[in-house]
Amino acid sequence: MMSASAGTGVFVLSLMSIPICYLFNSLVYNNSAEAFFFAGCTTVLILVISARFMLKKKTPGDPLFYVYALYAFLSVVNLIIGLEQDNIIDGFVTFYLKEADPHINTAHGHMISYWDGCVHYLMYLLMIAAITWGDSYRAIGLYWVGSFLMRAIVYILGNAVGKYGTQINPLFILHILYISVSVWACFRIFSQPSARDVQITNIQETSRAGLLHRPLDFLFIIYLIPALAFCVFRGLVVLDCSSKWCQDYTQQYEPYLKDPSAYPKVQMLVSMLYSGPYYIITLYGLLVPGCEWMPDLTLVHSGALAQAQFSHIGASLHTRTPFSYRVPAGIQPVFLLVNVLYTLVPQALCYRCCTRPAFFLRPPLEKKKE
Repeated sequence: MMSASAGTGVFVLSLMSIPICYLFNSLVYNNSAEAFFFAGCTTVLILVISARFMLKKKTPGDPLFYVYALYAFLSVVNLIIGLEQDNIIDGFVTFYLKEADPHINTAHGHMISYWDGCVHYLMYLLMIAAITWGDSYRAIGLYWVGSFLMRAIVYILGNAVGKYGTQINPLFILHILYISVSVWACFRIFSQPSARDVQITNIQETSRAGLLHRPLDFLFIIYLIPALAFCVFRGLVVLDCSSKWCQDYTQQYEPYLKDPSAYPKVQMLVSMLYSGPYYIITLYGLLVPGCEWMPDLTLVHSGALAQAQFSHIGASLHTRTPFSYRVPAGIQPVFLLVNVLYTLVPQALCYRCCTRPAFFLRPPLEKKKE
């Protein structure tokens, strides 16, 4: 088992992004040789001390350790960006917000900054801790894979087809580099072996149980049918369906779906094309025993849906969204109830599949016969 000093060093290094952002922002506005020298020396000193602390003992050999260490640093920067965008803090990334892609200043960009600065940051720290102690981090990794893929797909396509599509600057190329490294990390996570310790007798007994003897699964099946309908319905809404139901829904419940930034439109289309088939496949997995892919699939989907719904709910209510596209005040309780339930139930399904996977596993004898 490896020492925790490397993981602690990553945590300390990630927090160093706070003074580094402040120093470089001050450097830009105080354009002098003294300020440049002071900021440069201080930054180098901070990085050297953090690196020495992190490398004091032998570091893990898993290359994802270093990827997540860098991402943890960037996650804190994203949290700073979100806080400064909402005027909670000031003087840390002011220059960056003026020069960065205009997409970052949209309501969707705000939500991405908060998600990356809070949820992704926590996942990076958990995976770094697991790597440091030699434990498996495949479950957390798969959840991150879903969250990252949803974030990246919607952000890139929304930038391309939205009203800011012609205002892409060189910083967008760095974002593509980040996505390329992250895709490589996704493949590394998928290639890790799955570790599930379930007794053979438990697998056999559970696989014989009918649906009526699995009341929780029966409730999930009941949920999946309206969830599929809701997912497809919102996809039809953003495709400008001429149905009166679709038009009324846009005007009365979710006008944000028509926001010209195009993020909500892309979000609903991706959800319809991704979550729609997922709900059908999951219905099959809950009815037929031995679908060993169910726990992994629910992990990826629950991560993707959590990120999507967090961004969608937050942006629908955020002050950066034009008033005409925000959820009307009188409808907000209904909007929150439906969308929060739509977010939380898949998380519960994921928890059920990962903590009690016996129904989805096949006895070793059946695998040998195949």
